[in-house]
Amino acid sequence: MAAVDAGWTVIGIDNFEAKVAQINSGKSPVEDISDIQLQKALASGTYGASADFSAVAKASVITICVPTPLDEQREPDLSLLQSAATAIAPFVSNETLVVSESTSYPGTLRDIIIPTIDSLKPNDTVRVYYASAPERVNPGDPVWNQKNTPRLVGAIDADSQDKALTFYESICDVAVSVSSPEVAEAAKLLENTFRLVNIALINEFTQLCATAGINVHEVIDAASSKPYGFMSFRPGVGVGGHCIPVDPLYLTWWARQHGSKAEFIEAADSINQKMPKYVAQRALDLVDSSKATPRVLILGVAYKPGVSDVRETPVSELRIHLKAQGAEVAWHDPLVTIWEESKPVDLAWECDVAILATKQPGINLEHLVSRGIQILDCTNSIKNLSGVTSL
Repeated sequence: MAAVDAGWTVIGIDNFEAKVAQINSGKSPVEDISDIQLQKALASGTYGASADFSAVAKASVITICVPTPLDEQREPDLSLLQSAATAIAPFVSNETLVVSESTSYPGTLRDIIIPTIDSLKPNDTVRVYYASAPERVNPGDPVWNQKNTPRLVGAIDADSQDKALTFYESICDVAVSVSSPEVAEAAKLLENTFRLVNIALINEFTQLCATAGINVHEVIDAASSKPYGFMSFRPGVGVGGHCIPVDPLYLTWWARQHGSKAEFIEAADSINQKMPKYVAQRALDLVDSSKATPRVLILGVAYKPGVSDVRETPVSELRIHLKAQGAEVAWHDPLVTIWEESKPVDLAWECDVAILATKQPGINLEHLVSRGIQILDCTNSIKNLSGVTSL
């Protein structure tokens, strides 16, 4: 939509035909893009979705924007990225700019995407330009968006850099030029690793404060009065989404490939992985010990407020640990209709304790409080309500 607004004609390609049909019907699958905005672009003919990769032949700019998750060993899974490069390669036209926006370890563009496309591109395609411009997106953010968030651009040569900067300067207020794709790729990993390690720090610090009977949020507020050298992070169930739990492990894997070990990052990941178990125990401690099968209601299962995205949500591990302790667990989330093959319950579900994991709009917390339900607030968002314990 940013490219459409900048005057480009855009084709969105996805091999998931149901999503293509949904988009072309005018129903946006993305919270930050309204149906009205999508319908306007469709009606003007400046945007359309397709499952036909041959449409790539019409493009002068191709952006690869596929997920780069972890595999079962929690190592980089580039199968979708490799699949996308393989699918577009036979249709890449001469003088086309190909940009990887997918997050990955340094060297992915040069070592995987470029060789794949160069080996499969048409014989008459003699010049392809390549760059990396990792996405920067914060779903649900009312301030920062595609246009006003600076975009890093690193290309394999000067001509590719010029073309990539021209494109991103047309859709972003600021395009930041860096010396290589590897710098852009590494910077994206650093951005999210910074968040991972600081979240781990505050999650561990929270446990120390709780042991000593100190309100961690009051401590954070006090430290935040310092005008320099401190940035506020808050504890929670863990880390979730397609970035923070994933990207730092691309960095730790990359380090191992070069004979190094990112010990600090691995320790931070370990701390965050253990946080759901800690939260589960904190919640069960609020229940009368005579209850053989405590009933626990989880409020909010999306990885962050205001979205329906449940990718890598730490609530999955929270539920596992609660059940391992013998609890009966249900969940409620106004924005999520089905999660891990289960459906939500309403707030009338009888429970012994509720865990506010994600503060979604539309959750009537006062209703639970009025029934005398104990609530463990993992979001620091409930003020002055009786029966509420802050993490």
